[in-house]
Amino acid sequence: MPFREINSRMVEARVTPGQKMFSQRGAMLAYQGDVSFTPNMQGGQGGVMSMIGRRVADEATPLMTVEGSGTVLFGHGGHHIQVINLAGDTLHVEADRLLAFDGTLTQGTMFMGSQGGVMGMVRGQVTGQGLFTTTLKGHGAVAVMAHGGVIELPITPQRPVHVDPQAYVAHHGDVRNKLSTALGWRDMVGRGSGEAFQLELSGQGAVYVQASEEKL
Repeated sequence: MPFREINSRMVEARVTPGQKMFSQRGAMLAYQGDVSFTPNMQGGQGGVMSMIGRRVADEATPLMTVEGSGTVLFGHGGHHIQVINLAGDTLHVEADRLLAFDGTLTQGTMFMGSQGGVMGMVRGQVTGQGLFTTTLKGHGAVAVMAHGGVIELPITPQRPVHVDPQAYVAHHGDVRNKLSTALGWRDMVGRGSGEAFQLELSGQGAVYVQASEEKL
Protein backbone atom coordinates (compact mmCIF):
# COMPACT_ATOMS: atom_id res chain seq x y z
CA MET A 1 0.00 0.00 0.00
CA PRO A 2 1.57 3.34 -1.02
CA PHE A 3 -0.14 5.35 1.76
CA ARG A 4 0.70 5.26 5.45
CA GLU A 5 -1.59 7.14 7.80
CA ILE A 6 0.48 9.49 9.98
CA ASN A 7 -2.61 10.75 11.80
CA SER A 8 -6.25 11.38 10.91
CA ARG A 9 -5.33 14.43 8.79
CA MET A 10 -2.06 13.44 7.14
CA VAL A 11 -0.77 10.53 5.04
CA GLU A 12 2.67 9.57 3.83
CA ALA A 13 3.06 8.23 0.29
CA ARG A 14 6.05 6.26 -0.98
CA VAL A 15 7.03 7.18 -4.52
CA THR A 16 9.10 4.68 -6.51
CA PRO A 17 10.81 5.02 -9.91
CA GLY A 18 8.51 4.27 -12.83
CA GLN A 19 5.34 4.64 -10.74
CA LYS A 20 3.26 7.80 -10.99
CA MET A 21 0.94 9.24 -8.39
CA PHE A 22 -1.57 12.06 -8.64
CA SER A 23 -2.59 14.56 -5.98
CA GLN A 24 -4.48 17.78 -5.61
CA ARG A 25 -2.31 20.83 -6.10
CA GLY A 26 -1.32 22.36 -2.81
CA ALA A 27 -1.74 19.04 -0.98
CA MET A 28 2.01 18.40 -0.61
CA LEU A 29 3.12 19.25 2.93
CA ALA A 30 6.71 17.98 2.82
CA TYR A 31 8.84 15.43 1.00
CA GLN A 32 12.15 13.60 1.16
CA GLY A 33 14.17 12.22 -1.72
CA ASP A 34 14.32 12.98 -5.43
CA VAL A 35 10.63 13.71 -6.13
CA SER A 36 9.16 15.94 -8.85
CA PHE A 37 5.74 17.60 -9.03
CA THR A 38 4.28 18.52 -12.43
CA PRO A 39 0.95 20.30 -13.07
CA ASN A 40 -1.52 17.98 -14.79
CA MET A 41 -4.99 18.96 -16.01
CA GLN A 42 -5.95 15.68 -17.67
CA GLY A 43 -6.34 13.59 -14.54
CA GLY A 44 -3.89 10.85 -15.44
CA GLN A 45 -5.14 7.86 -17.43
CA GLY A 46 -8.17 8.33 -19.60
CA GLY A 47 -7.27 11.42 -21.63
CA VAL A 48 -9.19 14.62 -22.11
CA MET A 49 -12.63 12.98 -22.11
CA SER A 50 -12.06 11.68 -18.58
CA MET A 51 -10.72 14.90 -17.10
CA ILE A 52 -11.09 14.51 -13.40
CA GLY A 53 -13.37 16.86 -11.55
CA ARG A 54 -15.74 17.66 -14.40
CA ARG A 55 -18.78 19.50 -13.12
CA VAL A 56 -21.71 21.40 -14.54
CA ALA A 57 -19.45 24.41 -15.07
CA ASP A 58 -16.85 22.12 -16.68
CA GLU A 59 -14.32 23.04 -14.04
CA ALA A 60 -11.45 20.69 -13.29
CA THR A 61 -9.77 19.99 -10.00
CA PRO A 62 -6.10 20.96 -10.49
CA LEU A 63 -3.82 17.95 -10.14
CA MET A 64 -0.12 17.29 -9.77
CA THR A 65 1.74 14.34 -11.24
CA VAL A 66 4.13 13.03 -8.59
CA GLU A 67 7.16 11.03 -9.74
CA GLY A 68 10.62 10.01 -8.60
CA SER A 69 11.97 8.25 -5.56
CA GLY A 70 11.19 9.21 -1.98
CA THR A 71 8.33 9.91 0.42
CA VAL A 72 5.73 12.67 0.37
CA LEU A 73 3.44 13.92 3.13
CA PHE A 74 -0.05 14.89 1.95
CA GLY A 75 -2.80 16.81 3.69
CA HIS A 76 -5.20 19.60 2.80
CA GLY A 77 -7.24 22.11 4.76
CA GLY A 78 -7.00 20.09 7.96
CA HIS A 79 -9.60 17.67 6.59
CA HIS A 80 -9.81 14.11 7.84
CA ILE A 81 -8.33 11.55 5.45
CA GLN A 82 -9.53 8.05 4.65
CA VAL A 83 -7.43 5.60 2.64
CA ILE A 84 -9.46 3.28 0.39
CA ASN A 85 -7.87 0.26 -1.29
CA LEU A 86 -9.36 -0.95 -4.58
CA ALA A 87 -8.98 -4.53 -5.78
CA GLY A 88 -10.22 -4.25 -9.34
CA ASP A 89 -13.50 -2.52 -8.57
CA THR A 90 -14.62 1.07 -9.16
CA LEU A 91 -14.73 3.91 -6.66
CA HIS A 92 -17.27 6.70 -7.16
CA VAL A 93 -16.14 9.90 -5.44
CA GLU A 94 -16.38 13.64 -5.91
CA ALA A 95 -13.24 15.17 -7.42
CA ASP A 96 -12.78 17.80 -4.74
CA ARG A 97 -12.59 15.03 -2.10
CA LEU A 98 -9.59 13.38 -3.75
CA LEU A 99 -6.33 14.04 -1.94
CA ALA A 100 -4.02 11.61 -3.77
CA PHE A 101 -4.22 8.30 -5.62
CA ASP A 102 -2.21 5.69 -7.49
CA GLY A 103 -1.35 6.42 -11.10
CA THR A 104 -2.24 2.81 -11.93
CA LEU A 105 -5.93 3.60 -11.48
CA THR A 106 -8.00 4.54 -14.52
CA GLN A 107 -9.96 7.74 -14.04
CA GLY A 108 -13.19 8.76 -15.67
CA THR A 109 -16.37 10.74 -15.19
CA MET A 110 -19.88 9.35 -14.87
CA PHE A 111 -23.13 11.16 -15.61
CA MET A 112 -25.16 11.08 -12.41
CA GLY A 113 -28.31 10.18 -14.33
CA SER A 114 -26.78 6.85 -15.36
CA GLN A 115 -27.17 5.62 -11.79
CA GLY A 116 -30.73 6.09 -10.66
CA GLY A 117 -32.06 7.76 -13.80
CA VAL A 118 -33.63 11.16 -13.26
CA MET A 119 -33.29 10.74 -9.50
CA GLY A 120 -29.56 10.42 -9.98
CA MET A 121 -29.57 13.91 -11.47
CA VAL A 122 -31.72 15.17 -8.61
CA ARG A 123 -29.14 13.78 -6.19
CA GLY A 124 -26.44 15.79 -7.89
CA GLN A 125 -28.45 18.97 -7.44
CA VAL A 126 -29.42 18.24 -3.83
CA THR A 127 -25.87 17.48 -2.72
CA GLY A 128 -24.39 20.33 -4.71
CA GLN A 129 -22.09 17.91 -6.51
CA GLY A 130 -23.34 18.69 -10.00
CA LEU A 131 -24.33 16.19 -12.67
CA PHE A 132 -21.01 14.35 -12.96
CA THR A 133 -19.01 12.31 -10.50
CA THR A 134 -15.47 10.91 -10.71
CA THR A 135 -14.66 7.22 -11.06
CA LEU A 136 -11.40 5.45 -10.24
CA LYS A 137 -11.03 1.84 -11.34
CA GLY A 138 -8.38 -0.87 -10.93
CA HIS A 139 -5.93 -2.01 -8.29
CA GLY A 140 -4.50 0.69 -6.08
CA ALA A 141 -5.09 3.07 -3.21
CA VAL A 142 -6.98 6.35 -2.94
CA ALA A 143 -6.81 8.93 -0.16
CA VAL A 144 -10.07 10.90 0.17
CA MET A 145 -10.97 13.85 2.39
CA ALA A 146 -13.98 14.39 4.63
CA HIS A 147 -15.25 16.48 7.53
CA GLY A 148 -15.26 14.97 11.00
CA GLY A 149 -13.92 11.55 10.09
CA VAL A 150 -15.31 8.71 7.98
CA ILE A 151 -17.00 5.39 8.67
CA GLU A 152 -17.17 2.53 6.15
CA LEU A 153 -20.56 0.82 6.02
CA PRO A 154 -20.91 -2.51 4.18
CA ILE A 155 -23.70 -2.83 1.61
CA THR A 156 -25.21 -6.27 0.96
CA PRO A 157 -28.22 -7.43 -1.07
CA GLN A 158 -29.99 -8.17 2.20
CA ARG A 159 -29.04 -4.88 3.87
CA PRO A 160 -29.07 -1.72 1.75
CA VAL A 161 -27.82 1.47 3.39
CA HIS A 162 -29.70 4.77 3.60
CA VAL A 163 -27.48 7.85 3.81
CA ASP A 164 -28.06 11.56 4.25
CA PRO A 165 -26.92 12.88 0.83
CA GLN A 166 -24.91 15.65 2.48
CA ALA A 167 -22.94 13.08 4.51
CA TYR A 168 -22.13 10.87 1.52
CA VAL A 169 -18.42 10.73 0.61
CA ALA A 170 -17.89 7.82 -1.81
CA HIS A 171 -18.83 4.23 -2.57
CA HIS A 172 -17.38 1.23 -4.37
CA GLY A 173 -18.48 -2.19 -5.51
CA ASP A 174 -21.50 -3.35 -7.49
CA VAL A 175 -23.74 -0.69 -5.99
CA ARG A 176 -26.83 1.10 -7.26
CA ASN A 177 -27.97 4.40 -5.82
CA LYS A 178 -31.43 5.87 -5.65
CA LEU A 179 -32.51 9.18 -4.18
CA SER A 180 -35.92 9.09 -2.55
CA THR A 181 -38.01 11.61 -0.71
CA ALA A 182 -38.83 10.94 2.91
CA LEU A 183 -41.23 13.53 4.24
CA GLY A 184 -40.58 14.24 7.88
CA TRP A 185 -37.35 12.23 7.94
CA ARG A 186 -35.09 15.15 8.79
CA ASP A 187 -37.60 16.50 11.29
CA MET A 188 -37.66 13.14 13.06
CA VAL A 189 -33.88 13.02 13.41
CA GLY A 190 -33.66 16.63 14.50
CA ARG A 191 -32.23 18.29 11.38
CA GLY A 192 -35.36 19.97 10.08
CA SER A 193 -33.65 21.62 7.10
CA GLY A 194 -36.62 21.06 4.83
CA GLU A 195 -34.69 18.89 2.34
CA ALA A 196 -36.18 15.51 3.12
CA PHE A 197 -34.14 13.14 0.96
CA GLN A 198 -32.46 9.81 1.54
CA LEU A 199 -29.81 8.23 -0.64
CA GLU A 200 -30.44 4.49 -0.82
CA LEU A 201 -27.47 2.33 -1.84
CA SER A 202 -28.11 -1.33 -2.63
CA GLY A 203 -26.12 -4.22 -4.03
CA GLN A 204 -22.71 -5.45 -2.88
CA GLY A 205 -19.96 -3.09 -1.75
CA ALA A 206 -19.36 -0.31 0.75
CA VAL A 207 -20.23 3.35 1.29
CA TYR A 208 -18.15 5.94 3.11
CA VAL A 209 -20.03 8.41 5.29
CA GLN A 210 -18.61 11.50 6.98
CA ALA A 211 -19.59 12.71 10.43
CA SER A 212 -20.78 16.06 9.11
CA GLU A 213 -23.05 17.69 6.53
CA GLU A 214 -20.41 20.23 5.56
CA LYS A 215 -19.07 20.41 2.02
CA LEU A 216 -15.36 20.68 1.28
